Amino acid sequence: MQKGNIGVSTENIFPIIKKFLYSDHEIFLRELISNAVDATRKLSTLTSVGDFKGELGDQTIRVTLDPEKKTLTVSDHGIGMTAEEVEKYINQIAFSSAEEFLEKYKNVGNSIIGHFGLGFYSAFMVSEKVEINTLSYLEGSKAVRWTCDGSPEYNMEESEKDSFGTEITLHIDEESKEFLERGRISGILNKYCKFLPVEIAFGKETEWKDGKEKETGKDHIINDTKPLWARKPADVKPEEYDKFYHDLYPVLEDPLFNIHLNVDYPFNLTGILYFPRIKNNFEIQKNKIQLYCNQVFVTDSVEGIVPEFLTLLHGVIDSPDIPLNVSRSYLQSDSNVKKISSHITKKVSDRLEDIFKSDRSQYEKKWDDLKLFIIYGMITEEKFYERAVKFSLLKNTEGKYFTFDEYKTLITENQTDKNKTLVYLYTTNVEEQFGFIEVAKNKGYDVLVLDGQLDPHFINQAEQKLDKTRFIRVDSDVIDKLIEKDETKESKLAEEEKNDLSAVFDSQLKSRKGFRVIFESLSENEQPVIITQSEYMRRMKDMSAMSGGGGIYGSFPDSYNLVVNTNHPLIEKLVEDKNKKLAVKLQKITEGLSPLNTDKDKIEKDQKAKKDEEIPQVEKDKLSELKNKIDELNAQKRNLLEDFGSKNKVLKQVIDLALLSNNMLKGEELAKFVKRSVELIK
Repeated sequence: MQKGNIGVSTENIFPIIKKFLYSDHEIFLRELISNAVDATRKLSTLTSVGDFKGELGDQTIRVTLDPEKKTLTVSDHGIGMTAEEVEKYINQIAFSSAEEFLEKYKNVGNSIIGHFGLGFYSAFMVSEKVEINTLSYLEGSKAVRWTCDGSPEYNMEESEKDSFGTEITLHIDEESKEFLERGRISGILNKYCKFLPVEIAFGKETEWKDGKEKETGKDHIINDTKPLWARKPADVKPEEYDKFYHDLYPVLEDPLFNIHLNVDYPFNLTGILYFPRIKNNFEIQKNKIQLYCNQVFVTDSVEGIVPEFLTLLHGVIDSPDIPLNVSRSYLQSDSNVKKISSHITKKVSDRLEDIFKSDRSQYEKKWDDLKLFIIYGMITEEKFYERAVKFSLLKNTEGKYFTFDEYKTLITENQTDKNKTLVYLYTTNVEEQFGFIEVAKNKGYDVLVLDGQLDPHFINQAEQKLDKTRFIRVDSDVIDKLIEKDETKESKLAEEEKNDLSAVFDSQLKSRKGFRVIFESLSENEQPVIITQSEYMRRMKDMSAMSGGGGIYGSFPDSYNLVVNTNHPLIEKLVEDKNKKLAVKLQKITEGLSPLNTDKDKIEKDQKAKKDEEIPQVEKDKLSELKNKIDELNAQKRNLLEDFGSKNKVLKQVIDLALLSNNMLKGEELAKFVKRSVELIK
């Protein structure tokens, strides 16, 4: 028996391995089986080049669980090891058998999984003792047993073994007894090993017989050694792509279509990416791409490995050129990862453009499902935007689809304002903003539907990308202000009448915060009162809400404009009614204000050329007295106007109609509106 120390200066190597080698201890089984697959495929490679002329035999890798003995065993029928190789590859951690082998046989077609760093030593994360029983394929070799309890010391001796290959037995420690449960091991195998290129057996198949589930003599193979992405695209039928998708994601709807990746230069990349049916809840659709290295599962968290927007895709990416067991920040800076990421982006955009050109009608039918994905890509990836702008679509309220160039041609004549800016009108909710949409259509304008959660960000980007272009929601202003032309309409109300009406309308808005009364000269066919919301502020709030935190704009209260149409007959009637009931009282206040304002203006004019200390105190007191009297009379005037407004049912009705059209009249207010409507109709 040979005893010794592991060939590195390492008293604390095993505690370090146990705690820090991998963040997730279950990874040990992936590492051991990957090494077994590696050894098995090496023997196949040696056979294919004539360096091994013996019988390969059954190359199935077996995982055996013995809860009573507290052991888990992984055995293969691969190349095995001699005593010298055990000394080199096990006792001296600094070397890697796969690295040397790969260099020697780098031109052979069969791929090698390669080395997983300190893969074998991950076994000590869950074991109190690890045994290796191995026999090299080399003629005349003797079997070797290596044993280590997790300390730097080991034992190595000759052993008995009938066939070449390696058997690794883990004596599971007390802290890791979960790995003695069949269900736990089955879950790990299904997660990491279900597509490995060598058959993996775990237990036996079962069948229901005589009222019981009994084992058969057939091995339970847990993996598909020839997954769909490893086959040539020309050899795969459409129904096979769909079946594979549902094998990966059993509860999801059929995908829209897929991209089969098959690249061997300047890097190796295979995979199948699917476009899922996504609409608005894209967050829950992330982390659906599975990353593999030579059919070994690595992760389903691919942020930083592929562009952010590609995380909305589903499927599989497999590449030996993506380094494993390193930090995510390293992956993000790795040149191969960047090349692969760029290539996938190009393949995705090429596929979309090809579908758009070859069958536009089908593409348009799928647009509502594709839109979120494409918009996300255009917002976050400049190169994708440059490609996608050719096949990205805009949909209007008629359900018609246009490319950016097509839509620009459609609206240029009618929707260019007096400043030569092209205005894209849009709605975020066809039903709620129906009245505004109809007004715009009656004006000859076209209205887009931009109801996606990413559309506020997309609009901002489009305004920066497109020359002299603005996007304006149809309810953000009155129709004549949405797209301002050179012509203007005269108002039927004088400024003094507008000032009076402002107080009248304010009387009905005291219970509502954020409303500002403004007056516009519109057609008498327009509504008497219209409620609008600033495009800029609303868009900023929408974007803040989308980002989650709210930000500075998210903390601002909602604000609205209550626009009074000064040319509407009802507003004229309201003015007439106001004059009829208040003319005498208002005239008296006006007559009282006139001399006071004259005196105030005269004093202020005289004082303007003087310094404060040059103005006599008596003069200052006089001015203060005048201002107080003016304020008192103005307050009296405002009280009269507000009292008139608060009792006017027609005024209340036209305001409630405007609120109702904006879906802002609910509960008790809505009930009162209905009751008042009946009374006014009688």
